[in-house]
Amino acid sequence: MSDMLLEGRSAIVTGGGRGIGEAICEELASAGASVIVADTGGAIDGSGEDSALAATVAKKCGARALPYSKNIASPKAASEMVKLAMDHFAGIDIVINCAAILRDGLVFKGSPRDWDAVVKNNLSSAYYLTNAATPVMRDQFKNARGDGNNYTWGRIINIGSTAGLYGNFGQANYGSAKAGLFGLTRITAMEMVRSQVTANYVAPFAHSRVTDMIQPANQEQAQYKDRAMRISPYHVANLVTYLCSDQANDVTGQVFGVRGREVFIFSQPRPVATVTSTDANWTPEKLGEAVDVNLRSHFTDLATDLEAFNTDPIV
Repeated sequence: MSDMLLEGRSAIVTGGGRGIGEAICEELASAGASVIVADTGGAIDGSGEDSALAATVAKKCGARALPYSKNIASPKAASEMVKLAMDHFAGIDIVINCAAILRDGLVFKGSPRDWDAVVKNNLSSAYYLTNAATPVMRDQFKNARGDGNNYTWGRIINIGSTAGLYGNFGQANYGSAKAGLFGLTRITAMEMVRSQVTANYVAPFAHSRVTDMIQPANQEQAQYKDRAMRISPYHVANLVTYLCSDQANDVTGQVFGVRGREVFIFSQPRPVATVTSTDANWTPEKLGEAVDVNLRSHFTDLATDLEAFNTDPIV
């Protein structure tokens, strides 16, 4: 992306201390944006904290970057991050929800406590920050922040996962949170379109702590991990920077994937076939016959995301 593409803009990036989040922070900063690097510095399961991590990344991003090291999974933290942006940058233009933890477990073995922790961190925190930032973004549109009558810079990007689109073994909590993030993205896009704020979902394929944690259960999963480990997270950051740019001011409600130098646009759930009863009382048997004849060929298989993307990436 060209230099200073985002000059004068401010961003909050959760999960900004490592991997994909860190790459996004550095790329946004290099494009001229002021950035709040939000990260507790904790382990991939959410345990522990290291406040020095966010400060270290913010320092790497330059004078226009600030650290935020508290746990972001609360409405209070969301409000504090928005206030930090308002106090230091006089506004908030970009929100990147990237923070994620993993506590994998099969549905018949997983812990409800782990479910709650993952959903709160990976989904609820994104809602809390969106809820806190969007009133400010709406006011900025009404008041034409910094651009006279031409303010079209509100951006919300949710970093999702193909685990939320395809599913994957042992990731009921993680996949469900990422699927919920898709729904949040769509509704945010609908509700903010009149304020010229876009919302998009990005499913990344890249080396990160998430790929580090993959414990392959078969050869396909082992190959997937090997491929992902070779992909730089900066390809994801480049797509995110494009979506934050003026060039993408009419791109909203979309689901993207990025795998090295490949960028995907995903289809979204829509009816693909219909059966209709011509009788007042449609029996289960008749319905079953209609399903077999008209719908069964459209059923979606149970391939996991790791199996679906089992080709070598373009790096």
